Amino acid sequence: MRNLAVIAALVVALPLGAQQPTPAPQTQNPPPKPTLEKPDEAPADVPAVAAPKKSVPVPAKKPPVSASEGKVVEEIVARVNNEVITRSEFEHAKATADEDAKSDCQNRCTPEQLNQLIEERKKGALRELIDQSLLVQRAKDMGISVEPDVIKQLDQIRIENKLPSMEALEEAVSKQGLNWEDFKNNIRSGLLTKKVIGSEVGSHINVPKDEIQKYYDEHKQEFMRPEQVALRSIEVNTTGKDAAEVTELKKKAETARKRIQDGEDFGEIAKRFSDGATAKQGGYLGQYKRGELSKELEDTVFKMKRNELTEVMETKQGFLIMQVLEHYDEGEQTLAKVENEINEKLYSQRMEPALREYLKTLREESYVVIKPGYQDAAGGSNSEIQEVSATPEVTKNKKAHKKFLLFGKRSTDTGA
Repeated sequence: MRNLAVIAALVVALPLGAQQPTPAPQTQNPPPKPTLEKPDEAPADVPAVAAPKKSVPVPAKKPPVSASEGKVVEEIVARVNNEVITRSEFEHAKATADEDAKSDCQNRCTPEQLNQLIEERKKGALRELIDQSLLVQRAKDMGISVEPDVIKQLDQIRIENKLPSMEALEEAVSKQGLNWEDFKNNIRSGLLTKKVIGSEVGSHINVPKDEIQKYYDEHKQEFMRPEQVALRSIEVNTTGKDAAEVTELKKKAETARKRIQDGEDFGEIAKRFSDGATAKQGGYLGQYKRGELSKELEDTVFKMKRNELTEVMETKQGFLIMQVLEHYDEGEQTLAKVENEINEKLYSQRMEPALREYLKTLREESYVVIKPGYQDAAGGSNSEIQEVSATPEVTKNKKAHKKFLLFGKRSTDTGA
């Protein structure tokens, strides 16, 4: 979780308003609130490398603190219930700010905007690690399991990196100096975070039809557009392949197309089958006006309607399947054309403050303490967690509070 906007994007994840956010179903009885347990050895976390885009990087396994000697094997900068965040994790989170900011900007930012985003990410790194820990702990309290999704995502990474087996992926991860279990834990944490946000926050956000209509009526100028199409693609690369391999790859492309025709989601199939640069984004290419595509493609896609598929087309690089996600006629777009786009925009506007409030509630129900010298903005720009003594300390279990301290005293600031 890079920041609140990014967390919200994990739940929304809708290109160009072409899909409507689907809130997770609400449970009949609310899950139990987070409970605090006696801390054991700190859990193994993981650095993010080649992991899904929006999963949160958490560096490697944390050495334990010796209670008897009061010595810190690795410096602890924050305590979140029965887990700790170490300085190496914090430094790693800051170090990834540059890469993450560039990925999110995707050449859409000016150098000044990019630098500003990197600085913001670095400043919020500790807060994000704490939020991630709170959300993963909440997922465990709710009994959420994402193991099938972990396997699915690992397989997706394997396919994207053109590796023949899961063993080959494990070997590739190890060659980068990473622990395989840590790598999987990082993916697991990202999925757990997404599930909690969808269930606890997203499912309570509703955008009424009358608000969508009102926004459309008041912003019609936004929907004056030239004729254009929003496209997704699946690319199967045949470069350097012999005739037999090309034949098999064509079958692969035809299988992908048939699965979409049979009702499977284009975006999910693109993630699994496409060799294109946009595979991770479900094959989404963007919006194109007339004259921005090759003549052959333009003649094909501008005749198509929303959600229509092309046949499997052969190109110099391989085989190509395209889908018209939306076809906008020239002029003012009808509400039907832009309803999902408006819904996504209003949903996103509600998500960030709702998520911020939810994280504030989690903090108030939890034990969160920060070592002096490390700042963590919590719940708002004017709210900070009170700094405490850095001396490692293990206290006896107090029945009234059930808090187990590694260092310092709990902040009494409820805004944390």
